[in-house]
Amino acid sequence: MADTKDTAVRLSHSPTLWELVTARAALTPGAPVLIEAAEDPADDRTLTFAELRERSERVAAGLYGRGVRPGTVVAWQLPTRIETVLLSLALARIGAVQTPVIPFYRDREAGFALRESKAEHFAVPGVWRGFDHTAMAGRLGARGVFEAYEELPTGDPAVLPAPPANGTDVRWIYWTSGTTSDPKGVLHTDRSLIAGGSCLAHALRLGPADVGSIAFPYAHIGGPDYLVMLLLYGFPAVLFEKFALPDALDGYRRHGVTVAGGSTAFYSMFLTEQRKDPSAKLIPTLRLLAGGGAPKPPEIYHAVVRELGCELTHGYGMTEVPMITMGSPDDSAEHLATTEGRPPAGMSIRITAPDGTPLPPDTDGEVRLRGEAVCQGYLNREGRPAEVFDADGYLITGDLGHLTPDGYLVLTGRSKDVIIRKGENISAKEIEDLLHLLPAIGDVAVIGLPDPERGERVCAVVEQPPGAAPLTLPQLTAHLRAQGLSPHKLPEQLELVEALPRNETLRKVLKYKLRERFA
Repeated sequence: MADTKDTAVRLSHSPTLWELVTARAALTPGAPVLIEAAEDPADDRTLTFAELRERSERVAAGLYGRGVRPGTVVAWQLPTRIETVLLSLALARIGAVQTPVIPFYRDREAGFALRESKAEHFAVPGVWRGFDHTAMAGRLGARGVFEAYEELPTGDPAVLPAPPANGTDVRWIYWTSGTTSDPKGVLHTDRSLIAGGSCLAHALRLGPADVGSIAFPYAHIGGPDYLVMLLLYGFPAVLFEKFALPDALDGYRRHGVTVAGGSTAFYSMFLTEQRKDPSAKLIPTLRLLAGGGAPKPPEIYHAVVRELGCELTHGYGMTEVPMITMGSPDDSAEHLATTEGRPPAGMSIRITAPDGTPLPPDTDGEVRLRGEAVCQGYLNREGRPAEVFDADGYLITGDLGHLTPDGYLVLTGRSKDVIIRKGENISAKEIEDLLHLLPAIGDVAVIGLPDPERGERVCAVVEQPPGAAPLTLPQLTAHLRAQGLSPHKLPEQLELVEALPRNETLRKVLKYKLRERFA
C-alpha cells in the first residue's frame, strides 16, 4: 500500500461534496478516478479527477439551463456509469436536492419515490436492459423527464451561482433498500455522506496504488460512500454497469483491481467462481474483499481467506447511516471473522434495553447510534421524531447486538428476526451462522412463522449449491445438535428453494417475502 500522507485531501469543518471534488482535482488532476469496464475492452472509458470536476460543472450548467436551482428536487434512476456520477456531482455543485432511485425499481417503487419527494425533474436511461424507463415515467406522470444515459445536458459554467457554502443542509433523499415492504425516504446531508465515506476510507487503509471497484448500483447509499473514499485518497474504481460472474472477471483482471466486494452475497459469488479452478487465483491482483449491508457468517470469512487468498473486512451500515463500523486489515482474524469492526472516532454506539437503558459490554440489546454520519430523519415524518431518535438523540436502528470489552460490535440480528417460541427468544442469525458450516447449504434464511401452539415456529429456508443432494430436516437438525445448539432452537420446518428472494442492490435476502410465502 502506498503512503497517503501527501495525497490525502484535508477538508473544512463542514465540507460539501463539491469542495472535496475541487480539492482532489487540484491535488492530483491527471490521476484516474473512474474506469468504466465495458463488455468489449475496446469500449472501456477512463476519467481523471480534473475531468471529473470540469465535466460535472458543465453538466451543472446544462441542468441550470433546464431550471434546476439550489433546493430543486431532482430524481434520477440511472445505472452505474460515468454519466451517472457526473449528473450526481453536477446536482451537488448546484446545491439541488437529489433523490437516487435504484434502476431495477419499477412503477410501484419509482412512483412512490417521485410522489413522496415531489420531484420536479426525473433523469432516466431510456430503454435499459429491455425496460423502457421513459415510458414508465410517462405512466407515472413524472415532471421534467429527460434521458441521461449517453448524453447529458451541458452549458457554460459561468452561468452558475456560487457552490453551496456548507454541507449541513439536507440535499439527498435515499430510499430504504426494500428488505421491508414499506420504503422510507432517508434525509442526508453532504456532511453525513462524507463522514460515512471517511470511515470506510480510514478503516480500509487504501492508497493511490489501489484500484477499487463499484459493482453495485451507484444509486445505492454505497455509491457516494465509495466516491468519497476515492476523492479522499486519490485512487480509481472500476465501474460495472452490469455485474454478473464469470463475465465481469475480465474487467477485474485487465484493470488490476486490488479491492472488490459489496456484501456477503458478492463474497459467495467470488468463492463459487474460485472453486471452479482452485489452482489459479481468481483475480491475481486482489488483496482485499470489503463490504457490508448484510450479515457475514464467520465461515464465509475463513473461506475467503483460505480459498481466494486475500483478506476480508466487513462492516456495518444502513441507508440511515452509510458507515457505522468497519473491520480493518490490521484487525485480528478473530475480530474479522466474528465482529463488524469498530466505529470511527465520530460515531457513538449505545447498546440499550428496549426502554433505552444502556447495557454493559457483552450484553445483547438494541443498537442505537449518534454521530456525523447519521441521517437527519425520514421524509414527511418530521413531526414524529420519537419514532426515529430516542431522548438522547440516538438513532433507533432496530438491530440487535453487543459491544465487546475492546470496542468491537457484534450483531446478533434484527428485532424482527427474533423468533419467540413458547416465550423464549431465539436469534435467527445464530442458527444461520451454524447452518453455513453445512456443505449442503449455499445460503439460508431462518424465519419465524405463526404457530397456534408455540406462538412462532422456527423455519429454515435453504438455497442449496449446484449438484447437492436434497437436504432433509433430520440432517439439518442433526448438524445443529452436533454444533451444540439448544434443542428449543432447532428448526421445526425446512423449505428448499431454488433461490432466496433478494433485493437488487446488495442482494439482501427479503425475509418478509419468505414469511408471506410459507406462513
